[in-house]
Amino acid sequence: MSHSLGIVIEGLVAVLLVLTIAYCMLLNKRLKKLKADEQSLKATIGELITVTEIAERAIGGLKHTVRDVNENLGAQINAATALADQLKAQLAEGDHVVRRISKIAIAARPLVAQAEPEAPAPRATSARANAAAAQAFVERRRPDGIAA
Repeated sequence: MSHSLGIVIEGLVAVLLVLTIAYCMLLNKRLKKLKADEQSLKATIGELITVTEIAERAIGGLKHTVRDVNENLGAQINAATALADQLKAQLAEGDHVVRRISKIAIAARPLVAQAEPEAPAPRATSARANAAAAQAFVERRRPDGIAA
């Protein structure tokens, strides 16, 4: 009996050894798969790093472009504002000149009407009055080119 107990124990040890070998083979396959996944993961990480560097360079370029656009746009807005102010002043001066011309023309008309009250004023007289008003306007011109 001691002999059969030894065989049973050795058989049990042999079965356990076979199970251990099978489990080791299964673990070996899993480790190989894990190493293959590690290589693909390293490749993916390398590609991700490359793409990130490209994106960082592109963002830097965009920031530089935005800065340039802001500077140029600010300068153009300032120039446009100055031009708008200049045009506003010129329009106001032009309006003032038109009003003065109107006053001169109105002032010249009663003189023509008093000189010939009986006959209606012919067109030539009206044209002469306008020419005289314009001549008076030119004579009152300031040195800077704006009428007084």
